[in-house]
Amino acid sequence: MDIAEEEQKSNKLDVLAKDAVIALTIQGFGLVLTYVGQVFLARWMGKTEYGTYEYVISWSILLGIPAALGFPRTVLRLLSEYRVKEDWGHLRGLMRGSWLLTLWVGVLLGLGAAGVVWVLNSFHSFTYATPLLIGMALVPLQALTVLQLETARAMGDITLAYAPSKVIWPIWLLCGGFLLFDANPSLGSLPMIEVATLLLSAVLLLQLWLLREKIDREIEPATPVYSYQEWLGIAWVLLLQQSFGVILNRTDILMVGSIIGPSEAGIYNAAVKTAVWVSFILQVVNMVAAPVFATLYAKKDMQGLQKVVSRVTLWIFWPSIVLALGLIAFSKPVLSIFGPDFTAASWSLKILIVGQLVNALCGSVGNLMVMTGHQNKSVIVAGCSVLLNIVTNAIAIPVFGITGAAITTSFTIVVSNVWYSILVVKYVGVRPSVFYSLFNRGIVSES
Repeated sequence: MDIAEEEQKSNKLDVLAKDAVIALTIQGFGLVLTYVGQVFLARWMGKTEYGTYEYVISWSILLGIPAALGFPRTVLRLLSEYRVKEDWGHLRGLMRGSWLLTLWVGVLLGLGAAGVVWVLNSFHSFTYATPLLIGMALVPLQALTVLQLETARAMGDITLAYAPSKVIWPIWLLCGGFLLFDANPSLGSLPMIEVATLLLSAVLLLQLWLLREKIDREIEPATPVYSYQEWLGIAWVLLLQQSFGVILNRTDILMVGSIIGPSEAGIYNAAVKTAVWVSFILQVVNMVAAPVFATLYAKKDMQGLQKVVSRVTLWIFWPSIVLALGLIAFSKPVLSIFGPDFTAASWSLKILIVGQLVNALCGSVGNLMVMTGHQNKSVIVAGCSVLLNIVTNAIAIPVFGITGAAITTSFTIVVSNVWYSILVVKYVGVRPSVFYSLFNRGIVSES
């Protein structure tokens, strides 16, 4: 390998580091805002109403995934390809067609889900019926949120992608909640769901306007060309994998709320939201590293790929360890921010942290499988993980409560990440483990 190639790889890592810092700033600010918003909502609403609110939000996010039809990741992949080929017709057709299909499917799915809730409630009244009927309006909005985020990412604008849903919406939601609480200290879940729906609609319209302005500036005018058969053929596999991921992330909260009740769901949700901080760096690195993985693998530069994987694994390792130890040591004081009742989730938080720590230490194994063309194998892992999580939660929650949910969720995370790691070594040909990176520092330092 000549000096020019070495310098090119070094520059690529430097660019990756700069992109990671930018993404870290945006995501970090957004995560802080979201977390602060959750704390205030929990204190204003109380554990029962807060649990009901989060239960409805979880269902809207879950149903928003099939409503998007797998288009978000399809758009992320194909828009870049169309831009390189200067295929402006297909580019405009994909953007317009995916948006309209997502909107209509989201509306129909939301109406269908509301109909199911109404029928069930007519036979047997249940607590969540009215909040769910109102909250189903969020289904098309959640689907469009993910689609517009990935569209902006494909257009190379991280700020436009993440700022509306990760920064602006949490700020507006916090302000809306404060105004409601100021008008009526007994803040209920119903008005909060209504405000969330209204504000998310406004955020999406703002983002859509800015996105269309950007497209008109950067993309040449062309008659839209629609290739729905090709697009949907790609989208369904990506939809399946994304659905498994979201189901896995929300199964424990939904099952706690369904089996035990909204109060326990609210308490447990505080632990879940807090434990996610441990894998925060992993999420940020995945934002910027995934395209680099795909590029190096396509070039068959396995040495370069191993260097990048080892470097980013170490970036993830140290801050994740620090965050995990800090949260374990101060679990009760941190949870008390939500309110005195939420410290009951202290042990659940510690258990969830262990699972998230394993997730962080295994590195970007899931992304490595997808970005190197092995998504079909990773879908099997995701599907089995979801099944394992549902079955074990159904057994553990009635017996051990929220602690059982934490144990089974962490166990599932450990199993899936170890499985992914084995597949990465076998099929991709690199070693993602942090232990390999730590004991082979020459791989990283040579870059």
